[in-house]
Amino acid sequence: MSVAYLELENRLSENIEMTNMTFTTTGTAGDTTSGNDVAARADRLKNIADDKAMLRAVTELTRDLGTANPRIFWSDFLFSAFVGYAGLAVAILASPLWLKLGAGFISVLALYRAGGFIHEVSHMKHSSVPGFRFGFNAVIGVPLLVPSYMYEGVHNLHHARTRYGTNQDPEYLPLALMKPWTLPVFILLSILAPFALLFRNAVLAPLSLFIPPLRKRVVEQYSGLVINPEFRRRPAEGEARRNWIWQETAASLWAIALLAGVLTGFIPLDAFVIFLIIVSAVAVLNQIRTLVAHLWENDGEPLSVTAQFLDSVNVPPPAILPALWAPVGLRYHALHHLLPSVPYHALGEAHRRLSAELAPDSAYHRANYKGLPGLAYRLAKSTVLRGA
Repeated sequence: MSVAYLELENRLSENIEMTNMTFTTTGTAGDTTSGNDVAARADRLKNIADDKAMLRAVTELTRDLGTANPRIFWSDFLFSAFVGYAGLAVAILASPLWLKLGAGFISVLALYRAGGFIHEVSHMKHSSVPGFRFGFNAVIGVPLLVPSYMYEGVHNLHHARTRYGTNQDPEYLPLALMKPWTLPVFILLSILAPFALLFRNAVLAPLSLFIPPLRKRVVEQYSGLVINPEFRRRPAEGEARRNWIWQETAASLWAIALLAGVLTGFIPLDAFVIFLIIVSAVAVLNQIRTLVAHLWENDGEPLSVTAQFLDSVNVPPPAILPALWAPVGLRYHALHHLLPSVPYHALGEAHRRLSAELAPDSAYHRANYKGLPGLAYRLAKSTVLRGA
């Protein structure tokens, strides 16, 4: 769920040099030692044919895993949100610095996990977990100013067969093929998330109701959790439009109330600052996770399903830390691209079945990685070599 941060970030993102934005690959993308090899990986990627045995196994072995378990959804989500807000309260009210910092750290991790359910909301069949969309928005989406309409209808495009990795993909940039300075900029921009979201909801959204050109811009550019500055969102229709209206209205009223509370002294300034710091930290953590969700080696052309899978990342057990930085099924991001409708709590079982069934030379095993440090190093090295 990478955040779109309004005009400042759009301008900065538009200035990122998108090297060779014409997408060009025949094997796995291994580590390399030269800038030409980084480009060669991108060139090979687009020529990878589908591994039909793998895709057939994915279909046959996971038929019974597509149903969401409401008890798991609600208990996991509500417990994560409770811990997150409890940690936030302690961080605001406690006196000892060590307690503030410890509570803030716990709050960031728990709110990050609870916020991760926006991904499930965008994929789930809502009749399987009645009321979950409303519950997510009431508990997390509106209070943290990331209502689910900003992801629903946007994230799904990232899974479209002909859109993935192209300039029509809202959640893709060829980061491995870009300049080294783009990575720190990509992360640092996320610090601005709470300020941009407050401005979008408290100022731009209300004003746009009376200024049609501004409304068009708000809808197209400031209403999606995206990372691709070229992406323009279309207005929603039908039920999606109704969901958008009530969620945006609630978020705008909440943002206005927050700012009014601070200006009138009803909300202490130090409490508000701590809230902003924790939300910023959640956004930064998510942005770092986004950096290693893919290898980002596609330079712009449509890819086969297997190539999309190999450009994505699984960080399965025995690694432990991914449960914290890639929660709610995000540690199986590559597998999710093969099974987008399978709920997060079933992805672990799907991975175990496929790992046991598929031969060692199957493409499936080539999307598994050990952890965040190695993936981050690989991406940083690619940008350094590419920019050399």
